[in-house]
Amino acid sequence: MSALLLVLLGLPFLAAVVLWVLPVPKADRLAAIVGAVVSGLVLVGSAVLWWDLLRPRSGSSTIGEQARTLPGRIHPYAETDVSWIPALGVRFHVAIDTISMPLIVLTALLVFLCCLYSLRITPRIGRMRSLIALLLVIETGVIGTFSAVDLVLFFLFFEVVLIPMWLVIDIWGDEHDPAGRRRAATTFVLMTVLGSALMLLGFLLVYRVTGTFDLEVLGQDPIRNGHGVALAAAVLIAIGLAVKMPLWPLHIWLPDAHAKAPTVGSVLLAGVLLKLGSYGLIRILLPVLPGATATIAPYLAGFSTVAIIAGSLACLAQTDLKRLIAYSSVGHMGFIGLGIATMSPEGLSGALFANIAHGVITGLLFFLAGAIKDRHDTSDLRTLGRALYARLPRLGGLLTFACLASLGLPGLAGFWGEMLVLLGAYHPADSLPRTTFLVMMVIAGLGTVLTAAYFLRLVRTLCQGDPAEYPAAAFAVDLSRIELITWAPLIALTVVLGVWPPLLLNHWNFL
Repeated sequence: MSALLLVLLGLPFLAAVVLWVLPVPKADRLAAIVGAVVSGLVLVGSAVLWWDLLRPRSGSSTIGEQARTLPGRIHPYAETDVSWIPALGVRFHVAIDTISMPLIVLTALLVFLCCLYSLRITPRIGRMRSLIALLLVIETGVIGTFSAVDLVLFFLFFEVVLIPMWLVIDIWGDEHDPAGRRRAATTFVLMTVLGSALMLLGFLLVYRVTGTFDLEVLGQDPIRNGHGVALAAAVLIAIGLAVKMPLWPLHIWLPDAHAKAPTVGSVLLAGVLLKLGSYGLIRILLPVLPGATATIAPYLAGFSTVAIIAGSLACLAQTDLKRLIAYSSVGHMGFIGLGIATMSPEGLSGALFANIAHGVITGLLFFLAGAIKDRHDTSDLRTLGRALYARLPRLGGLLTFACLASLGLPGLAGFWGEMLVLLGAYHPADSLPRTTFLVMMVIAGLGTVLTAAYFLRLVRTLCQGDPAEYPAAAFAVDLSRIELITWAPLIALTVVLGVWPPLLLNHWNFL
């Protein structure tokens, strides 16, 4: 299975190179088909790899049972480990486990759906071939980040994603505001580069203490003290990863990036790229620097809790649909940060579950926001036609479904992660101040009320009303069958994960 993981890494990149170099005239339609086929193959391959990872083996029911040890420590499967830069001790070391594999499948699914979406909706600026190639490079970078077992390799794959996403926002973003999309793309690049530089400094400090970049080795012999160089490394790595999540107050790049990005850019940004930061916190900080992580955990919890409240209050003040969904991501990622900060089985399970649920639900929300913007040529809530229930019942009904899932309605995927995070804050790790986390739990609980308030207000604003009052929107068409089929996997996952959370929780075995 190690060969299959290498195929998942190499196939999208090779397809992107082929799309760029082949001189095929008017290749936009062909490029979208190639993108859908290649990303579909990656999705099938990742599903096969996940199934093989979880199937029973002699002596152990599943690989996932090994995760009962230090949370975040990798137990490699489908492993490739070869020397790459011997002078620096850098290895090409990739593998998967039950923490990384669900995120790889989520990545493959969302890229596949974005390529399918591109079959129907061609960017008005053209250059579909370049757009599809960039999406495939992003897929390579994200899968590489989730499978890297070497800190330098993690950093390199982490950075592979940067330039393609910058180009997606800058070239295919909001055509009505060229200056705004360039500003959003530039802010995204500058903030991400700053965070990456800090993260790399933290990695170098880890290497200075241990003499290795290998996460498997570091997990077996972690840096247990919580002060000095270890504390400095943890702070630098945490800040660098918090930029990508992003956590308050490092979230300033996110709203504009979402508002100006094309639909496929917003879907991948929210559904996949934000997960790189939260995954890094679990994969690197917890197993490599457990002592220093315990030292900074109350501060991480504090910033995460502020993100929950600040994101929700910003949503209540928004007049743009895409910016509202972007700020909602700040709040949801705040819950994930709080769960990680608890360092408890419940909190970590909740953070991992919320990671997947957020990718599924927010990906669907941005697809719907794109559909609304395509039909009304705006995402401004003050000018959008309302009464979707009467005018466009399928679009209105699906938007309501996604909003209810995102606000955490029991029975849908958004509920379980946040509930487990709150439970983790009630029972944080023994080394953490319980009173502090109880206060965070109460404040985060109030954040769930604010989340319900802004999503229900959004549903009332867009879906209710008299259609006769909005003649300018009378000619908008409802969701097509192709759109419904394309988004059906996200709808199904939202229901399945809400009804049967053990589908994910049983594989982590933190609980």
